[in-house]
Amino acid sequence: MFLNTLSGRFLLLTVVFIMLAEVLIFVPSVARFREDYLRARLERGQIASLSVLAYGDDMVDPKLEKELLDNAGVMNVALKRDEVRELMLSSPMPSPITETFDLRTATPWILIRDAIRRLFKPGHEMVRVIGTPVKMAGEQIEVTLHTEDMRREMIDYGYRVFLLSLVISVITATLLFIAVRRFLVAPISRVVQSIAAYKDNPEDISQIIEPRAGITELHAAEEALREMQIALSTSLKQKDRLAQLGGAVAKISHDLRNMLTTAQLLADRMEASRDPLVRRTAPKLVNSLTRAVNLCESTLAYGKAEEPAPVMSEFPIRPLIEDVVESEMLAVPEGAVKFEIDQDRELRVRADPEQVFRVLSNLVRNARQAILASGVPGRVVLRVRASDDSWQVEVRDSGPGLPQKALDKLFRPFEGGARQGGSGLGLAIASELVRGHGGALELVESGAAGTVFRMTMPMKGAAGISAGA
Repeated sequence: MFLNTLSGRFLLLTVVFIMLAEVLIFVPSVARFREDYLRARLERGQIASLSVLAYGDDMVDPKLEKELLDNAGVMNVALKRDEVRELMLSSPMPSPITETFDLRTATPWILIRDAIRRLFKPGHEMVRVIGTPVKMAGEQIEVTLHTEDMRREMIDYGYRVFLLSLVISVITATLLFIAVRRFLVAPISRVVQSIAAYKDNPEDISQIIEPRAGITELHAAEEALREMQIALSTSLKQKDRLAQLGGAVAKISHDLRNMLTTAQLLADRMEASRDPLVRRTAPKLVNSLTRAVNLCESTLAYGKAEEPAPVMSEFPIRPLIEDVVESEMLAVPEGAVKFEIDQDRELRVRADPEQVFRVLSNLVRNARQAILASGVPGRVVLRVRASDDSWQVEVRDSGPGLPQKALDKLFRPFEGGARQGGSGLGLAIASELVRGHGGALELVESGAAGTVFRMTMPMKGAAGISAGA
């Protein structure tokens, strides 16, 4: 429907507002017309009375008197001169006088009120009008007249004003309609068409809008839309690449899992060796291969949907942390990185041990790599604390801190890498694993003094046993 469009609404409102403005003009105009009508009758009555004064004391011929009154459009004329009021011209009164109007003291509001009353009050009435004679021809002049002729002329004047207002409204509304269509509706329609075309093929950069509107606000809207479309297209392309990469990783993980399973079987046989060094190393190798197989299986699950739900069990946290530290120490040159565990009491927690191991392993590995990359010996401190409803592990390193790029996109896969060649996937996975436990992984601080990550997990009924640690 046309009235539901922007152009239709604007056209309708334009006509309504113009007509409203014309009404506000019409009422004072009609009041002014009535005042001019009455003053004209006073002036004509004054001219007729001057004709009578020219006769002196002689009687005016009745026919001439009637002609003078008819030309003046009044029934009687009274003139006050030298403090004496004299009836100059008169004719038989068809009805008594119902109202008296004194134009000498009438305010604009009184004139408007009387004009509106007369418009809506039909019928024959006799009224007296009082005014001041022009050219100092006396002190006061009064005329008596019919209201029907005045009301008829007021209605005719109002009708002409209405037609003029209607013509002005139509012309103005048409011009405004054309202007709005040209300068407002057309640019908006262009934006809508661009959005529709972009929706059908958001990866086609040729569908991105080119700002061309001359109106500042519309141009700003087009600029904002262009930036949004560019950002969305870039994001869609990146997500498509990530989807392809995820498929590739899933295939690699599948094959790697098979290879690691074979290696795991061989490592199991190594445990039967009589060599003390082999017997001491074999369990760690088996554990590492087991975790590698689990990681491949988790990667396959992640490629399908998301990380699997944690398998909860109660276990002491200290041995798990020590296992993480021992695994990382194998990759550290002697004296390059010192690992410390700061735990004030023995603590048993309820969580998924494999997922907690992965989280801490990621954090400790990142800390170790940051220190080695700086070329300065440093240390990594794992601080364990617990309260009634949660437990925390802080991983603090003495490295150079995270670069600004990593800080801006922390925990975002393939974007928040802290080192050259890093994918940023480790922190993203770690954060997801912690959230799966109902906890939170956060960056506490990062600067020249080092970096601190804090993992906070809910107790969920775990028993913490105080003892010397």
